[in-house]
Amino acid sequence: RTGTLGLVGSRDGREGSLTIHQDVDLYSSLLKKGDKVTFDLRGDRQVWVQVASGALTLNGQQLYAGDGVAVTDSGTLAIEATGDSEFLLFDLAA
Repeated sequence: RTGTLGLVGSRDGREGSLTIHQDVDLYSSLLKKGDKVTFDLRGDRQVWVQVASGALTLNGQQLYAGDGVAVTDSGTLAIEATGDSEFLLFDLAA
């Protein structure tokens, strides 16, 4: 999970993740200040990002601990830690 998006839950339990009986892939990440990750959002999906601790930017928008944001447009999400951060990314059926 450190410096990357780690799959922690999915419908099919792939990659050793927990099985969730919903159409969702749940990712978790720990980023150090300055670390960056990307996520490609397909047009038939939507994403919820929940910041658990620290601060980060999502496509340039500043987010802080406790903030959550929904993304419904397809494309690449660029996430950069502006402080040591932990967040969850939910890849959901649209």
